[in-house]
Amino acid sequence: MEKTIITVVGKDKVGIIAKVCTYLASNKINILDISQTIIDGFFNMMMITDTSGSDKTTKDIRHDLDQIGDEIGVKIHVQHEAIFEMMHRI
Repeated sequence: MEKTIITVVGKDKVGIIAKVCTYLASNKINILDISQTIIDGFFNMMMITDTSGSDKTTKDIRHDLDQIGDEIGVKIHVQHEAIFEMMHRI
């Protein structure tokens, strides 16, 4: 299993989840866990995904999701689990 952390932040609008999840499904990236909130019109989603079934590298996924984020007006951040863990150690 190769875990990747994906966060999506921006102004809420119709289709954010659909656009991101369609990309993940079409690239055989499984969502293991997901949390999503909307606070005062701002959308925030965090996903833990398994990218081991995908042919794409983390760099490719990051590039593709950056483009999708630009299209829909949100910021999408992609990190390999090991990097995320190191950044959030106390």
